[in-house]
Amino acid sequence: MENALSVTANTAANPDWPDEAGLAAFRAWLQGLPSRQAVDRYLGERRAAGASSRTLIGQVKRLLVAFATSRARADLAATIGAARSADKKSAKAAAAAIELLRGMPRPEPLIGDAVERWLPSSFVRPLHAAGLRTLADLTLRVPRRRRWWTGIAGLGPAGARRIEAFFAQHPALTERARALVTVKPAQDLLPWERLIVPEDVDGSRGTFRAPRATCALDSSNDYEAVRAWLSLHESAATQKAYRKEAERLILWAVVERRRALSSLTTEDAIAYRSFLRHPIPRARWVGAAQPRSSPLWRPFAGDLSVRSVAYALSVLNALYRWLIEQRYVLANPFAGVKVRGSRPAQLDTARAFTEHEWRLARVVADGLEWSYGWSDASAQRLRFVLDFAYRTGLRISELVDAKLGAIESDAHGDVWLRVVGKGRKTGKVVLPPLARAGLDRYLMQRGLPVTPSKWRPSTPLIGSLGDAGGVTAWRLWRVMKRFFATAADVLEDGSPAFAEKLRRATPHWTRHTHATHLLDGGAELTSVRDNLRHSSLATTSMYLHADDERRAKQVADRFAAPRS
Repeated sequence: MENALSVTANTAANPDWPDEAGLAAFRAWLQGLPSRQAVDRYLGERRAAGASSRTLIGQVKRLLVAFATSRARADLAATIGAARSADKKSAKAAAAAIELLRGMPRPEPLIGDAVERWLPSSFVRPLHAAGLRTLADLTLRVPRRRRWWTGIAGLGPAGARRIEAFFAQHPALTERARALVTVKPAQDLLPWERLIVPEDVDGSRGTFRAPRATCALDSSNDYEAVRAWLSLHESAATQKAYRKEAERLILWAVVERRRALSSLTTEDAIAYRSFLRHPIPRARWVGAAQPRSSPLWRPFAGDLSVRSVAYALSVLNALYRWLIEQRYVLANPFAGVKVRGSRPAQLDTARAFTEHEWRLARVVADGLEWSYGWSDASAQRLRFVLDFAYRTGLRISELVDAKLGAIESDAHGDVWLRVVGKGRKTGKVVLPPLARAGLDRYLMQRGLPVTPSKWRPSTPLIGSLGDAGGVTAWRLWRVMKRFFATAADVLEDGSPAFAEKLRRATPHWTRHTHATHLLDGGAELTSVRDNLRHSSLATTSMYLHADDERRAKQVADRFAAPRS
């Protein structure tokens, strides 16, 4: 269905009302008179050379539809557009619509009007998905961001230009909206992709903005600058984690401090550190996990631990340092703001299972299909994931992405798995005998060959069980959490402390457990760190090939297949 904006693109901006001769011909056609006779009777002198009577009647009809649409009467436009010759019911309705339209003045859009009243239907769905439902929502965004449509899926530059042209025709809309808008209501916190920051706190006039002439960014406000920083990180997981911290800070700055990111002081940063520990008011900031499109979405699920607060501040420090490097801001309010009790990141043995605990969990895993209602394929996949992640130290995301073609042997006969880790960094991990044996067993359960020469390189290590698009890291994360919960219920009576530990456990604990057990077994720290690919030691970088051989031997010895 067309409306005011779509007519602007196809007809005159202010379509004329048909003259009486044209209306008479159209009415005659509606009453059942053939189009040729209707035109000969009322429009004969206007028939252009080669123009058919049906074309002339159609032109009158389209002019009436355009006029109705320009008056924001889509209902009357639809009635006239659906009218058919010799159809008494539609002819009567169309005649009544024509009389209602006669002399009707052009309406002026109001900022509270729904976007669907004035904009083409093809624009409505993308705008609704972005949380833009009224003209007021659009007036907060369109005049204030150079590429305001970026991030609105389904709306490109061409559509944006048509919307901008609409606002140019009605400049009073923007002035009315500015008189009404201060900030979003406190309870209406929006996630990053739908966030619309009020102009007075968007950073376009930030207190600590560097001179525009020397800035290396093309960003006009803080939102655009942070988006440029996020785009540097190609890893989806990293970008999502960093976006969460930027999102929380910008919401807090606007709602609680009424300041732009580029106006925050060191005192603000210290206050934010306290806020992270205990986000208040809780009804505004804290809630159960919800889809980001839900009105119940909240930035926090609860208070942050000391370690999480330290991580958040480190991310924000990195953000501001980058903004200073780009000469966007002059100061970093988070410089020197530290968290008491936090320690540098290291292997967290408290988030790892002891060997006894791991054996207990594996006993539960062995009986999933027999005692706990799991399907055969699901239980087999779960056991493979547990064993393979534990024996290799892979992250769950790396395990999901791993393919058979990434397995290779070197000149020493050691088997490796090439992986792409965090930050899209490539690396390799040792594939010890127990891990390879577990893989062979799982391939047989899936009906696949175990001989490498018969492998299809693109075959994933993990079967999808019919999941659309294959199994994802999030899906596998949920499956493993389900297993930990099942194991906790089973072991509750005999070992309540371990059961509680299982309920807190995440799939990443298999990685910590791998490292802890290797170190307990006497493996060198350098071998463990290289296998986890956290970082390499500068003093051993010249011995990388020797380290590979030693690392392969130590991991293989620790996870050697039992002798028959």
